[in-house]
Amino acid sequence: MQMSYQTILPIWNALRNRFQKNVEALPEDIIYMELGDVTVGSLLYHTAEVEYMFSGWFFDKPMEDPILQPTGLKGYIRLLKHSNNHVLQAIKDLPDASWDQVKQSSFEESISLEAVGRLMNHTAMHGGQILLIQRYGQN
Repeated sequence: MQMSYQTILPIWNALRNRFQKNVEALPEDIIYMELGDVTVGSLLYHTAEVEYMFSGWFFDKPMEDPILQPTGLKGYIRLLKHSNNHVLQAIKDLPDASWDQVKQSSFEESISLEAVGRLMNHTAMHGGQILLIQRYGQN
C-alpha cells in the first residue's frame, strides 16, 4: 500500500488530537509542576520542538522562525496547535513517492513513514510523563 497524507491523517489525528485535548484540559499552573528536573512546560515545549525538527528532517518542511518559549498554558496550547498544523502541512505536501526514501538527519537516518511512527511514540511518551508529573510532581 502506498503511503499518503490521506492514509496517515486518521492515524496521526487519533493520537495527536487526544494529546492536544488533554493539554487543553490541564490547569493553568500545571506548566510549573516538576518531577526531578522536568517540568510539564518543558515537555510541552519539547514536544512542539521535535515536531518542527522532524518536519524539516523527514518531511522537507523546516521551521522558518525560531521557536519562542511560551509563557502560560495558553501559549503552550498555541505552540502545540501550530506545530501540529506544521507537521500536517508537511505530511500533506510530501510527495507520495517520498514516503519510503531514506533521509539523513542529525538524529539518524530514517524514512518518512518511520518518522511518523516515532513522532507518535514521542508524543504518547511525553503525554504519559505529564500524567506522572501531575500525580507525583510538585510546584
